[in-house]
Amino acid sequence: MQLKTIFLAAGMLCCLDMGSMMAQAPQGPQGQKEEQRGSSKLPEWVDDLSKRVQIDGYVQGGFTYEHTGGRDNNTFDLKRSILVVAAPISDRWFAFFMHDFSSVVQEYYATYRVTNNKALSVKFGQFKNALTYENSQSPTGMEAIDVYAEGVTYLAGCGSDRLMGTQYGRDLGLEVFGQTNDGKLKYALEVMNGQGVNRKDGNNEKDFIGKLEYSPVEGLSFIASGQLGRGHAVGKSVYNPDIEIGQDYKRNRWTLGFAYNSKPFNVHGEYVEGRDGDVTSRGAYVSSTVPVAKHLDVVGSYDFFNFNTKAHMHQHKAIFGIQYWFYKHCRLQAQYVYKNASVQNGIFTHGANHAIMCQLQVRLK
Repeated sequence: MQLKTIFLAAGMLCCLDMGSMMAQAPQGPQGQKEEQRGSSKLPEWVDDLSKRVQIDGYVQGGFTYEHTGGRDNNTFDLKRSILVVAAPISDRWFAFFMHDFSSVVQEYYATYRVTNNKALSVKFGQFKNALTYENSQSPTGMEAIDVYAEGVTYLAGCGSDRLMGTQYGRDLGLEVFGQTNDGKLKYALEVMNGQGVNRKDGNNEKDFIGKLEYSPVEGLSFIASGQLGRGHAVGKSVYNPDIEIGQDYKRNRWTLGFAYNSKPFNVHGEYVEGRDGDVTSRGAYVSSTVPVAKHLDVVGSYDFFNFNTKAHMHQHKAIFGIQYWFYKHCRLQAQYVYKNASVQNGIFTHGANHAIMCQLQVRLK
C-alpha cells in the first residue's frame, strides 16, 4: 500500500514538472512552434492532472543535545520529511495524501461537502483525530521543536502512550464536520477504529470523538473536545503496567482550551485529562510566541502532566527559545528544554533533565 501510494505521488510530481517546463517555453514564432509541438504530445489527462493537483511539503531537521539521567547524548536528526498531494476533484469533492519519508504514509482521505455552504461535510479515510487543540495544528506552525505538549502527545496517540503505540495523532475512520455563524462556530464528530495509522481495528469497539470551537471575536477561540472508546493494547506501558499486550481497556479523554492569535503575540493553552483502564492522567500547558524584531520571535512554554495520578508520575516541562523566519514558512529555531522527570531504563524517575535543540524548517509553500 505504501509503495503504491509513493509511486503515485512521484508520478504526479513528474507530470507537474512536464507542465511547468511547457509553461516556461520560449515565446515568439519558434517558441510557439515548440509549445504547440509539446502540447500535441502531452496527453489530455496529464494536462488536466497538472491543473488540479497541488503539491506541498516540508522538511524539519536539526541537532539535539541532552543531559538525562546523568548522561550526555547528542545527535543530528531528521524529524520529518513530508510530501503532501492535494487534489480538488470538483467544487464538492476533495482528495488528500500525505507521506512522511522519515516514517510512514500518514494521511489519505476524501471529503465531500454536503451543503451549498460549509455547514456540513463528510471525511473518510486516515487523518488526524479531533482530540485537543494542538493535535490538529501543523508542526510547521507550532512553537516547540518537539511540537506538542506532553499531555497532547500522550492522550492523542502521538507516541508516548505505549499502549497505543506511535500513531502520529491519526486514525482510520469517518468524520462529519462543518462551521456556522460566519465561521464562528466549528464542529467535528468522528467514529474511529482507535487503533492508529495503517491498522485494522484490534477489537469490535469504535472510538467516538467530538470537538467544538467557538470564536466570539477575531483571533480568539475556545475549544472543547472529548473521546469515548475502548483501546486494544499493542505494547506495555510504564505509566499503566497493569494492562497487558492484546488486552482491551477503557480509553476516555476530554480537553478544554483557548487560543489567541494577533500581531503583538500568540498564546494558547489547554487542560487535558484521560482515563485508561483504572488509571487517570491529567495536566495543563500554556505556550506563547512574541515577536521582538522583524522575522524574530521569542518562544516560551510551560507544561505540566501527571501520567498516573495514583503513582504520582508527574512531570514539569519548560521551554524557552527563539525562532527566525527567513522566508515565508521557513525558519531557524533554537530552544532550551527543562524537564524534572523522565523514563530511565523502563522506570519513571524524578530528576533534572536538560536539552538544547536546534532545528531548520523548510516548506515549499
